[in-house]
Parts: sequence; structure tokens; C-alpha cells
Amino acid sequence: MDQKRELSSIDLGALVTELNRYEGAKVDKAYLYDDDLLRLKLRDFDRGRVELMIEVGDVKRAHVADAEHVADAPGRPPNFAKMLRNRMAGADFAGVEQYEFDRILTFEFEREDQNTTLVAELFGQGNVAALDETGEVVGALSTVRLKSRTVAPGAQYEYPASRLNPLDVSPGGFERHMRESDSDVVRTLATQLNLGGLYAEEVCTRAGVEKTLPVDEVTDDQLRALHEALSRIGDRLRSGDIDPRVYEEALDGGDGGEDAESDDRDPRVVDVTPFPLSEHEGLPSVGFDSFNAAVDEYFYRLEAEDTDAGEAPADASASRPDFEEEIAKQERIIEQQRGAIEGFEEQAEAERERAELLYAEYDLVDEVLSTVQEAREAEVPWDEIAETLDAGADRGIPAAEAVVDVDGGEGTVTVELDDEDGDSVRVELDASAGVEVNADRLYQEAKRIEGKKEGAMEAIESTRRELEAVKERKAEWEAKEAAADETPGGGGDGDGDDDADDEEYETDWLSRSSIPIRSPDDWFERFRWFRTSTGYLVIGGRNADQNEELVKKYMGKHDRFFHTQAHGGPVTLLKAAGPSESADPVDFSEETLREAAQFAVSYSSDWKDGRGAGDAYMVEPDQVSKTPESGEYIEKGSFVIRGDRTYFEDVPCRVAVGVQCEPVTRAIGGPPSAIVDRAATSVTLEPGMYAQNDAAMMVYRELKGRFADTSFVRKVASADQLQEFLPPGGSDIVD
Repeated sequence: MDQKRELSSIDLGALVTELNRYEGAKVDKAYLYDDDLLRLKLRDFDRGRVELMIEVGDVKRAHVADAEHVADAPGRPPNFAKMLRNRMAGADFAGVEQYEFDRILTFEFEREDQNTTLVAELFGQGNVAALDETGEVVGALSTVRLKSRTVAPGAQYEYPASRLNPLDVSPGGFERHMRESDSDVVRTLATQLNLGGLYAEEVCTRAGVEKTLPVDEVTDDQLRALHEALSRIGDRLRSGDIDPRVYEEALDGGDGGEDAESDDRDPRVVDVTPFPLSEHEGLPSVGFDSFNAAVDEYFYRLEAEDTDAGEAPADASASRPDFEEEIAKQERIIEQQRGAIEGFEEQAEAERERAELLYAEYDLVDEVLSTVQEAREAEVPWDEIAETLDAGADRGIPAAEAVVDVDGGEGTVTVELDDEDGDSVRVELDASAGVEVNADRLYQEAKRIEGKKEGAMEAIESTRRELEAVKERKAEWEAKEAAADETPGGGGDGDGDDDADDEEYETDWLSRSSIPIRSPDDWFERFRWFRTSTGYLVIGGRNADQNEELVKKYMGKHDRFFHTQAHGGPVTLLKAAGPSESADPVDFSEETLREAAQFAVSYSSDWKDGRGAGDAYMVEPDQVSKTPESGEYIEKGSFVIRGDRTYFEDVPCRVAVGVQCEPVTRAIGGPPSAIVDRAATSVTLEPGMYAQNDAAMMVYRELKGRFADTSFVRKVASADQLQEFLPPGGSDIVD
């Protein structure tokens, strides 16, 4: 069976109580591993060292880890970790709550000068956001800008729309939600009641109800049994009556031969739950004293198993990746996303139709609501209201006949109205509000669902890009295989040509299981820099101080000085030689000059202002002066240019950012024509909507996904390192 990689809402509900036992622990440091695992090191008076782990990537979890299960601290902390250290060092852990029934945990930290809230979103793409005392986002791993919600620095944090909590729903509410479904029992429990697949099946099993039974065939007794089974799970969670289990699955030993007899591998973990499940009755399990300990052990073993499974044989660089499986996987995801979009469209349209139906039957609905409101004002009990409406229906009163349910616990009345096609449509009404308010609520619900549709459409576009990337890699691989087959001696006849084929595969860096790190230490790396396609070094200032330094210390007499026509560009030098080397006059090619001009334009205010192109000029070093005209003043980092200039007009604002694997390993960036061939793989960007740090994270995830050695990119081209090559301002990835 598939291994669990995300904690469920029920799991989080069981964890919250245990995590709150660490209240009062003081924050020591924050660490960020890769781009999705946050570690908070705390000190507790009674327990000593406490390691709080929050992971929001492919694996989604939050728990306290055994110190022996924690990896060594990573290198230089990225910006998000630095921000948390500044805000939270010495702060007291004040508690954690689960947001409604969602997979969201809210951690509170208190310090004399400022309080901080960490919101861990353990669903979808995953995210961690840090909030100040007012609920404003101070920083987040990922920026979210959707129609339905925004999570971005400077904005008020917005939780996702509220979801039904199946553990608190009343018998009447449970029956209503079930009866409104046109699917089977288990799918309705999983989606409409928000239980998820596993616990939906568990409820069916405990209630003795067939999972695939259509809801319209379910009896009232079966609905009661389902609700009772669900209530027992809720009661057990609330009372803390847990019996944590880590479930295992034996590995297949093969065909029973000698190899199978010698297979002494440990069983793999497949699930962790706060109490035993009937659905896992046939699986061996290990019990734990606390659910937190069980969760920690499960994910520790899961990571170890993933690492073992990822160990490739020595000749992995020559093995063909399973492109077909990856393509099929992406196509399945797209199909599921299409189905979700269609479902959102249908749900939104259904809500609008209900709202319009209320207006179409305005008088009848108003009579129902007025009758109930007058009775409640007279303090008539809900049961008597329901009996009065039943009696009115028996007498043929249209308004009373339309009422099919009265729920005093929820304060609702459900009416059944006929639409234009003569079909019956049930609408749940807030009995305390009027027709307009109830209709507006339905319209707002339609808008909320459409917001979810927009998010799904963004997700499907992202998946399509991933699919195209896989297809491109497959085509490149097949082209290399074809070229190898056409090479004389490619069949391996011992004439030495096989070595050439092996060398070709060895340089396919993306498919290699391990890439050696060869870190450079070049003097120019603290500046903006790139090497042109012809091999010349170009350097640019990051600020006014560096602009001054470049001209005064590093500009040689045979170099070229570039700047943009727009104000706010970096000093850019095309170097004829290194700072300690003697140089002769160089006749730079037109291609080299245009790449330097594009570098100057792309890292200037042209990009920051969202312009697609800009103008740059070039002069000789002796035309650059720090001496102003009489009576004039020059700002720091600015210079006076005298004499004729060579102009480069309509230079496109575009940069490529990638990973270089030979002769050294590092992140590189600059004009695409200079980067694409030098990098093992790269991403091209243009001015756009994503902030610099968000664009860097997008590029990092894209590049990381292209390498078989997923740890390699983290080591040599982290999001922070890639961000150094991105222009200031917003960016978009060019498809």
C-alpha cells in the first residue's frame, strides 16, 4: 500500500494536545533545511532540548523529534530562517491550536518586545507564514496571491474558507449533508464531510455500511450508524483516549528462492494513527506511549527508507530514466485537476441557481422565514415549530409543504423548491435572516468555490509545465541515444568507441545519481557577474558602494564601461583581463558587447519598472570621471561621462539562471545567450509579478526537480544563492 506522507486533520487534532505540553519552552534557534523543512530548537526547563519540526513539502508533518533523529544544522541560514531568529530568539512557546478542522496549526510565541505567530499550512502546496501581533504577514516560505486569499509580506494573513467539522456535526446536519450527495457513501464522507479517504473507509467499516452504496439507497438506520461511528472517533480524540500505532508492511521477498530466504530487510512503514484502525487490521503494528513519538518514529523511518530507495547503482548515469511513468503520472494529475475544476464549476453554478430560485419563489420563501421568525420571537420551541409546519403541510398550505426539515440546533430551515425544469432543489436557509441575506450567502459561496477553481487552474498550468519539461528531457535523451547508435563502433566491438559513449552519458548531469561538489572561490562573486559566451568576465555593482569600487579599483584601461539610459542602473564593466593581469587592447565581438549591454539593462530600473526592453550605452574607461562640472554635484555611485557614446537600443530585459556542473559547481546567471550553454540546465525569466524571493523559490524548485541528485541543487544553488542572480523587482518564468 502507499506510504502516508501527510498528516490528516484527525492526526493533527490528536497531536495538538501533546504539543501543548511543551508550553513555556524557550526558542533557541531556527533552521531551514532545503526549502520546506523548518526546525525550531527550543529549551524546556523539565525536558531539556526540544526539536520542533514542521515540514511542508512532499511530506507534510509537525511534531517534536528525538534529538537523534535531527540532521546536523545546514550551512548559511536563508532569509526566512534569519528573520525567525531575529524575531523569536528567547521567545516562550505559548501554545498551538488547530484551525477548525483544517490541516493548519497555529503556533504562538511570546517575547517582551514582540509576539510571533507561526501558521503551518499542511495541505496543498504547503506553507509556513510568520505573523506579527496584528496578524500581518512578516514573512512566508511561499507567497500566495489568489482571488480567495492572500498570504504575502505586509498583508493581513487570510485563512482558507471554513470547512465543515465532521466530528462536531449534529445528527440532523449529518443527514442533510449526506442526503445532498449524488455519490456513494465513502466518497461523500471523504469529500463532503472532509474526512479524507482512510477515515471515511474506517467510519463505513465501523458502522457496517457498504462503502460503495449510493447515498440515495442508504437507510435512516444506516445514516445513524455512520454518525454514531463518527461521533465515537470524535469523542475518543477529545478525551485523549489514544493508542498510537505505526503500521508496517513486509517487503516482498520475491519468488521464494534462495534470494527470498536471505531477504532480512526490515518491513517498511505505511501509516501512523492515534488509535488502531479496522482498515489496517491485517497489518502488523508497533504501539507507542504518545502519538508524537509515533509520528516522529514514522517519519524518521520513512525518510530513511526514501534515502535507501534513492541509492542508485554505480552505473546509474547510464540508466534510462522512466520517462513514460513520469509522463503518465503528470497526465493523471492533470486529469484529476480537470475533474476538480469541473466539480467546482458545477458546485458554483448550483449555488447560484439556488440563490436565483429563492428570488423566483420570493413570496413563498419569505412566508416560511417570517413564520419561523415570528414563532421564535414568541419563544415557541423548535420542535413545536416543526410540528406546526407539518400540520400546515397536511392542510395543503404551500409554504408549509415546501419545508422538508427544521434543525433547531443549527437554526436552519430546509425548503424544497421546483426549478424551471421541474426538478426539486433543496435549499438550507438561515431562519434568522431574510430572503436577500440567504440568497447573498449562496452567491458568496459560489464566489468562494470559483476562487478554489482559480487555484486549481493555476495548479493545472503548473502541472502542464512539468509535463512539458519531462517530455523535453525524454526527447533530449532519445536524441542522445540515437546519436550514440549512429556512432561507428557504437555496438561495443572493442575498438575504443564505447569510451566515447560512456563519456557522453557521464556529462548528462541531470540523470546522475551523485554529482561531486567543486566549489569555486573567485574574487568577483560578491558583485553581480557572468561570463560572456566568448569567455570574457562582466561584473556589475549591487549598490552605490560597489559602483564606486568597480570604477576606482577594478576598471582597467582596456575594459568597457556600460550603463543604461534609465536612472538606477548598475555600473557594468566588460573586463579585458583580471585585476592583477596585464591586458592588451581587445576587439570585443558584437555578440559580447550586446550581452554586456543586456546585463546592464536587465539589472537596472528597466526591469524593476516592468519594461520589456531598455537602452544602454558603452564608453571607454577614460571617458568616465568622478569630477562634476562647476557648480554641480554627483551622488555616490554616479559618474560623469564625457565624449561620444555607443548606444544599444531596445535591448530585451531577460536573464537566465541555472546550475553549472563543470569545471566547477555553482549557480550562474546573466543574459540567456551566455548562460544556457554553460549551465547543465537553466530557467529564463522576464519582468513579471512574482517578488524576487518568490521567483527565486520557483526557480529553485524547478531546477531541483530536473536533477536525479536532488540534494545537489540545495548544496550549490539554494534559493538564496539563486536570488543573487535575479534582478530587483518582479519576475516571471518564461515558458
